[in-house]
Amino acid sequence: MSSPFDETDFIDRELQVNPTARTAATAPATPAPIAPRPPTREELETKVGETQGRIAELKRAQEELERERAKLDEARRRRAEFETGRAETLQQLTRGLGILEQAEFNARRDAEQLAKTLVDFREALAKVQAIQEQSWTQENWNTELTRALTAIENARMEWNAARLKWTVLDGVAATDPAAAKAGQPRSGWPDAQHSGALWKTGLALTWPLAIAVLLGVIVLAALLLRR
Repeated sequence: MSSPFDETDFIDRELQVNPTARTAATAPATPAPIAPRPPTREELETKVGETQGRIAELKRAQEELERERAKLDEARRRRAEFETGRAETLQQLTRGLGILEQAEFNARRDAEQLAKTLVDFREALAKVQAIQEQSWTQENWNTELTRALTAIENARMEWNAARLKWTVLDGVAATDPAAAKAGQPRSGWPDAQHSGALWKTGLALTWPLAIAVLLGVIVLAALLLRR
């Protein structure tokens, strides 16, 4: 006799479709998350110490950076000073070299002209000193007198020409810029300031001529008296 219940009636169709549902139903419940506890005093002190240590490290790093920046600033200043000093020195030396070269050229030219003036003075002095009126005779005294006058006049011209070039002949230092600037070209005639000195110089140069003329007049008078 057959049973009124089918064996399939005792099978849970839902569990066959979703086996995990049974597992979830039979698994123990998950405990709720525990809230974090507040830090203890020791933990806070530890964190404060760590923070202060980091601050000290940052200060040391800042001081190191400040020293590095100061070194860079000093290097930049010295570099700028070097470039400025080099440019100024090059400009000054170049300008000074040009000025000194011109001064050297002028000095060499003046030295050459001075040497020529010295030669002319020595020649004129030798010619004046060579006048020996004691050797003049009645026959040649007129010719010798003419030569003597010519030598004296040439010497006077050399003297006046040299005075225009060399102020030191008038007692003014050649290196005195104020005197050189204030000095004006003069003519061959002596001015009032130097007339006394030139008169003495002219007298020293012409006294042999004056004696020769006087002797000539005496000789001429004696010849006229004999006649």
